[in-house]
Amino acid sequence: MSSPANPAGTVGAPTPGVVRRLAAFTYEGVLVFGIVALAGLAYGLATQQRHALVGSAGLQAFVFGVLGLYFVISWTRSGQTLAMLTWHLRLVTVDGNPLRPLRAVARYMLAWVWFLPALGVAHVAGLKSAGPVTGVLLAWVLIYAALARLHPDRQFPHDVICRTRVITWHPPHRVPKAPAR
Repeated sequence: MSSPANPAGTVGAPTPGVVRRLAAFTYEGVLVFGIVALAGLAYGLATQQRHALVGSAGLQAFVFGVLGLYFVISWTRSGQTLAMLTWHLRLVTVDGNPLRPLRAVARYMLAWVWFLPALGVAHVAGLKSAGPVTGVLLAWVLIYAALARLHPDRQFPHDVICRTRVITWHPPHRVPKAPAR
């Protein structure tokens, strides 16, 4: 329950299993695909980009910023992205409070550890085709997810560093108001 020390009622909330969080992660990827497509379209129209390789660094920076806005706004507003809402997950600080923008930005930056090490290995190894790069990326995501098993609260390393927790959360049931007479 909520109290003055725990306004959101989230301290001691259960940590969802790794498989459930990976399912939400996968669903988030589907949603992010749409965000990236719309951001790419907006960038292409705004810059009159005629070829995908011309201005690709600017496009990457723009998409990185748009994704950052999506996650930071979602985490600071409600503690949930659409995928987290669907899977009944919520992001809070370790003391159960909502995230402030600076912590949300730090988590967004550190969450890239899900991808960057694997992409770096693929680059150093000279992998170019989609199959091997996807294989390296998938292997790293599974290894990174397994690291949560080493933490007592089953949190991912970027959450431990940022002092955040992903918890199981269901919104409180609303009691319908009696009709006015």
